[in-house]
Amino acid sequence: MKLHEYQSKQIFAQYGVPIPKGRVAATAGEARQIAEELGGRVVIKSQVLVGGRGKAGGIRLAKNPEEAEELATQILGMEIKGLPVRKVLVDEAANIKQEIYLGITNDRAARKPVLMASAAGGVDIEEVARETPEKIIRVHIDPLLGLRDYQARYIAAGIDLPREHWRDFGKIAHGLWQAYTRSDATLAEINPLVITKDERLLALDGKMLIDDNALFRHPDLAEMRDVDEEAPAETEARKYGISYIQLDGNIGCMVNGAGLAMATMDIIKLFGGEPANFLDIGGGAGAEKVAAALRIILSDPNVKAVLFNIFGGITRCDEVAKGILTALEEVKPQVPMVVRLVGTNAEEGRQLLSEADMLTAETLTEAAQKAVAAAKGGQA
Repeated sequence: MKLHEYQSKQIFAQYGVPIPKGRVAATAGEARQIAEELGGRVVIKSQVLVGGRGKAGGIRLAKNPEEAEELATQILGMEIKGLPVRKVLVDEAANIKQEIYLGITNDRAARKPVLMASAAGGVDIEEVARETPEKIIRVHIDPLLGLRDYQARYIAAGIDLPREHWRDFGKIAHGLWQAYTRSDATLAEINPLVITKDERLLALDGKMLIDDNALFRHPDLAEMRDVDEEAPAETEARKYGISYIQLDGNIGCMVNGAGLAMATMDIIKLFGGEPANFLDIGGGAGAEKVAAALRIILSDPNVKAVLFNIFGGITRCDEVAKGILTALEEVKPQVPMVVRLVGTNAEEGRQLLSEADMLTAETLTEAAQKAVAAAKGGQA
């Protein structure tokens, strides 16, 4: 789950990370009022869950409350990468001397969190990693021991941070670590962390990604989810406990098991097709859940064929077949469908589908080839 900048910074502040004074506004009038309270010179920042806001004109400096109202009017009417701007963050402007990147994320290869910093802050860290990777200083954190003081000092020295800022930098690094661990985040970053001209460290921007699987422990964070920023299909999938990610292809996939779903997508690509989604209905999926999954897949207008790849272990193939038939009655799809059922009650499932005019396959290779051919309008 992605958090907006203002939400991330509020969490950072709870753990002692210094942030600018500011509030969120939903109207230009509110932006003007906040600017007046902050003394006039403010930054108006669009709150959308995508990168590149500055390049798109979604972050602007206002010299007075009147200009803040004018800029807020412009930004609140924008779309950035297809997402409408409904809120702006009005922050007091900072006099910047230096910009730094500081972030914590999961390093799955090392099986540990990694603290990263770079003196090249204020730009996309991916761009820095691609073009000048030597500018990124990393240190892995033992999750049992937590971030140690010497590690924060190592990072500070590695980015050539002036020594007089090391103590405050250490406090900010520890605060970021606490925000990361106590929120069950997969990413917590400050970009930029700035040194102001009056020699203060200040987190001007913030970003957090929260592990969806841990949200049951954090009802307060779950309430922060902005469903307006998500694809409607993904919101619907979450309601039924379905793991779904929309992609750009034209072959819809319904699979039980994340690993099997990835393998199914790979083999579709192998035979020249493009998957339209990742979808894992999970173990033990009943007819209602399968029907919901098929409705979600077919809500994508780009889907030209659907491939079902079900391995019946915990999940019963006849229950999946009942869900498919239920969805067919509701949705009346106009696209060809290829079904591969293997495992528990597979024969019963195939019998249920035998009169549904669906293509069947014994192996995943055969199923993928038929789905690719069907999506291209050929004979499967």
